[in-house]
Amino acid sequence: MATLSEKANYLRMINGEVPEYVPRSLWIRCGVRATGFGQPRDPSVMEFTDNFFGIPMVVEPNSGAIPKPNDFLLDDIRKWRDVIKRPSNIDGVDWEAMSKKDLADRDPELIKFGGGGVGNGYFMMLTYFMGFNEALIAIMEEPDEVKALLNFILSLNLELGKNFLQWYKPDIYSMGDDIAHERAPFVSEEVFMDIFEPMWRQNTALYKEAGLPAEHHNCGAFYPFVKHIVNMGFNAWNPAQPTFNDLPAIKKEYGNKLSICGGFESNGKVSWAQTTEEEIREEVRMTMDTLAPGGGYAFSGSVMGNREDPIVQERNAWINDEYEKNKDKYY
Repeated sequence: MATLSEKANYLRMINGEVPEYVPRSLWIRCGVRATGFGQPRDPSVMEFTDNFFGIPMVVEPNSGAIPKPNDFLLDDIRKWRDVIKRPSNIDGVDWEAMSKKDLADRDPELIKFGGGGVGNGYFMMLTYFMGFNEALIAIMEEPDEVKALLNFILSLNLELGKNFLQWYKPDIYSMGDDIAHERAPFVSEEVFMDIFEPMWRQNTALYKEAGLPAEHHNCGAFYPFVKHIVNMGFNAWNPAQPTFNDLPAIKKEYGNKLSICGGFESNGKVSWAQTTEEEIREEVRMTMDTLAPGGGYAFSGSVMGNREDPIVQERNAWINDEYEKNKDKYY
């Protein structure tokens, strides 16, 4: 019978110890944010601007907010200094009062995932400012200007991060930057090491030097860059999609030094109309049997689709139930 709380068990895993039972991946559910930089978004509003730079955003109810297509702030990377300014709302912040308000009703048994900053990663922020096409062109044609802009973002992230560490006291540093699609990263390893790796490393170092474990989020075929996040000190990676990454090989190479969080193919067989309940449950067991032995694994699984769809809800209930039935059998 399990004796460790969900929080204690997850922290054991991410720190390289064998957990008491297979943890559930907590990255999305347990995020903590500094909310005092602008008005919270009304969930019924489908268009808004972000609180730092005024990026026009649109909402897809089942996947989240993205930059509004063809309505980007920046069309020439050489002019970024004229367009991307220091956000005025990060000055004069009462961090003590803001953190007390944000944490007042938070369950102490919830892990605090977080990292203070002004945006979503570095590659992604560039695409938020310019769109994917112009961002990739800028990387190729004006790499020095891209570095200058991202170093500006880094300076803001480090400034806010120091306050976030002091006042929010996160348990785990979380950083995401979706730099890969389903076939490969968006950039070569050479470009990654020249432009993005230094940003990630410096940002991560702030939290690692404070003694925090770190979890990285990257969708898609991220396997060519996994070694680099390990070298930066990341302890875990999610969602670790198995169709695009050789997860058994990654687990064999890094063991409990890098916990795999997820490892479940949400867009595959489990989402097919003809797939049976037993086949979906078998997918859960197969995933856990492959990745759970020895530790260094947290389960996360669901069917992608409309969350209000009763079929999606039923399949997600099967997945959760099968996880609960099997989580105690490996350790």
